[in-house]
Amino acid sequence: MSAVAWLAVAVFLCAYALIATEKVHRVAAALGGAGIMLMIHATDAEAAFFSESTGVDWNVVFLLLGMMIIVGVLKLTGVFEFLAIWAAKKARGRPYRLMVLLVVITAVASALLDNVTTVLLIAPVTFLVCERLALPVAPYLIAEAMASNIGGAATLVGDPPNIIIASRAGLSFNDFLVHMAPMVIVLMAVFIGLCRILFRAAFRYDPDRAAEIMALKERAAIRDRRLLWQSLAVLAVVMAAFVLHPVLHYEPSVVALLGAGVLVAVTKVTTQEAIAEVEWPTLTFFAGLFVMVGALVNTGVIERISQAAADATEGRLGLATMGLLWASAGLSAIVDNIPYVATMSPIVAELVEAGGGSGPAQVLWWALAFGADLGGNATAVGAAANVVVLGIAARNGTPISFWQFTKYGLIVTPITIALCVPYLWLRYLV
Repeated sequence: MSAVAWLAVAVFLCAYALIATEKVHRVAAALGGAGIMLMIHATDAEAAFFSESTGVDWNVVFLLLGMMIIVGVLKLTGVFEFLAIWAAKKARGRPYRLMVLLVVITAVASALLDNVTTVLLIAPVTFLVCERLALPVAPYLIAEAMASNIGGAATLVGDPPNIIIASRAGLSFNDFLVHMAPMVIVLMAVFIGLCRILFRAAFRYDPDRAAEIMALKERAAIRDRRLLWQSLAVLAVVMAAFVLHPVLHYEPSVVALLGAGVLVAVTKVTTQEAIAEVEWPTLTFFAGLFVMVGALVNTGVIERISQAAADATEGRLGLATMGLLWASAGLSAIVDNIPYVATMSPIVAELVEAGGGSGPAQVLWWALAFGADLGGNATAVGAAANVVVLGIAARNGTPISFWQFTKYGLIVTPITIALCVPYLWLRYLV
């Protein structure tokens, strides 16, 4: 490799280490790394901002932006508070039933929206319900974070790594529904059973507190009924457009932006209110990360790595699939799965191309998605949703330590990954 290529690798590894150790804020690390890549001519403005293969993936950025705006408007209606109170009443104050309902709501919402946004909305409400029932909140928050990562794996928009994979592989919303969602349903059923065992010490029933919850009026949580129906109508149209992509030929990013624009235009929500929930640091982080990874592609580093991986597996698709699944889970446990997938997706693209580009070789994309999405549950820093939940817990005076989260994650992750092995093998490799 050239001297510039080696410098690009060094810059990327340094930035990656800073992101993983959190010595520097991940946005600063990503933007700093991107700036140095441009400075050493590992990439240039044309390649960084306008190239489809080596530049910022604007489809990912604008898909997230559009969905964040839609969710920001939904938050103003009080619908998430409504769901939490409804769940508590449906559970009749029973702690395990409550966890099951909150976990299912989180998983479904994460599949429709994105898991980071979902936990931002569900976690504060969990504090309210747990306080009223005198329950320890940490087990519920941990279970919700894990459910968001599992549920988010079902769709293109549910987990940021899926968005990156879809953009790189040219996969549609329907592709994820067909290939990922069936297994995610199985994994959620298993996870609900695990919750009964893992968090059993937290299930303390207080009949007096339960009676207080039953007296609450969930409909009182809805602050703006007109806005709620408008928001749900737009969200339904957006989801339908995602599913009908093969017919309509609109990219998910275009659909999300159109939905966000229509929602702001037809409602009384101000622009400031609409963009209040947009995670600008997350979007900026993505942009910097894409520039760094693009520099590795531009200098030929990714091509060399993919060739080495292809040589190591010697064209054995089964070995490559299982290796990618477990390696992705292990690495996503150590570092955030977003930068991991951004780095691996061009490598997997090369491996898929070497395997014929379609048909059986597509299993590598699903192995990457399952490994990264589920591996994020292993540790407190494995997924963005985990980090968000820990931050919310700390701000509310009930901090969750790294190991408090991880001791559960190290049980859930190997079980869910192991269940994916027969699924991938029997569906795609036999």
